[in-house]
Amino acid sequence: MRPAFSVLFLTTLIGAGQGLFITLFFCELLASASLPADFLAGGALLVLILSGLGGIASVFHLGHPERAWRAMTMWRTSWLAREGIALPSFMAAVFAYGVAHWLNFGHTHAIGIIGVILSLALFVCTGMIYGAIKVLKEWAHPLTLVNFIVLGCASGATLAAAYASFTAPDLAISLAQAAFALTVLGLLTRSISLWRNATLRPTSTLQTAIGIRHPRIVQKSQGSMGGSYNTREFFHGKSPDFVRGILVMLVLGVFVLPLALVLSLPLLAFVFQYLGLLAERWYFFAEAQHPQNLYYQGKS
Repeated sequence: MRPAFSVLFLTTLIGAGQGLFITLFFCELLASASLPADFLAGGALLVLILSGLGGIASVFHLGHPERAWRAMTMWRTSWLAREGIALPSFMAAVFAYGVAHWLNFGHTHAIGIIGVILSLALFVCTGMIYGAIKVLKEWAHPLTLVNFIVLGCASGATLAAAYASFTAPDLAISLAQAAFALTVLGLLTRSISLWRNATLRPTSTLQTAIGIRHPRIVQKSQGSMGGSYNTREFFHGKSPDFVRGILVMLVLGVFVLPLALVLSLPLLAFVFQYLGLLAERWYFFAEAQHPQNLYYQGKS
C-alpha cells in the first residue's frame, strides 16, 4: 500500500498523546504525593497539543476536508467514523482533566478514568481501521491492534520521562524504566508481526485469478494509458533497497536507540523514537500487499 504522510503523522502523534495521558494518570494514582502542582495540568496540555496536531494532519489526506464531519454519521459500520468521534471525545476528557488539576477542582480520578477509557477506545478504533480489512492479510490480525497500543504507550511513556526530567526529576527515572519496559514489549510484539508478515503466502495467484494454468504468467504492459488509480494508491513504488532501509530505520529508531538512551537522555530518546515511529508506520503501510498488485505486477 502507498503510505499517506498525513496518516503517518496522525497515528504517531495521537498515539504518543494517548500513551502520555495514560502514563500521567498512573503517575497520579501511584505518586500523587510527590507530584508538583502543575505537573499533570502541563502534561494534559502537552497531550492536547499532540492530539490537535494529529487531528490537523488527518485533514491533509481528505479530498474535501469541509465534508469530514459527514464521516462521523457512519459510526454504526465504520471504524474511521468511530475514530472521528473518539478523538474529540478523548481531547475533551483531557481538557477537563487538565483544567481540574489547574484549578484544583477535585474529582480528577473520575475524569482520568474516563480519559483512559476513551484513550483505549481511540486505540481500538484506529487499529481496527486497518485490522478489519480482511483482504490485507498483513493487517487482518490481532497484532495490528496490539502494536498500535503498545507502541503508542511506549512513545508516550518515553515522552513522559522527558517531560518529568524538566518538571518532576524525582519521577523521571521511574518513568524512564517504564518506557524501557514498554519499548522492550513493543520490540517483541512488532518483531512477531514482522516475522509473520514476511512468511505470509498469497492465497490467490495470477493463475487462479484469470483461470489459466500456465506455470509462468507475467504482465508486460498495463496498456497505452500507463498508470492508474490502482497503481498509484495500492503500491508505494519504492525499490526493495529503499524498503529495507526503512526497516533498518524502524529497528534503530523505535527500539535500539531509545533503549540505549531513555535512562540517561529521555528527551533525545523520544526524538529518535518518534522519528523511528514515522518509519515504522511507513513500513506498516508498505508491507501490506494488496491482492490487486498480483495483476499489476508490471507496475508494482
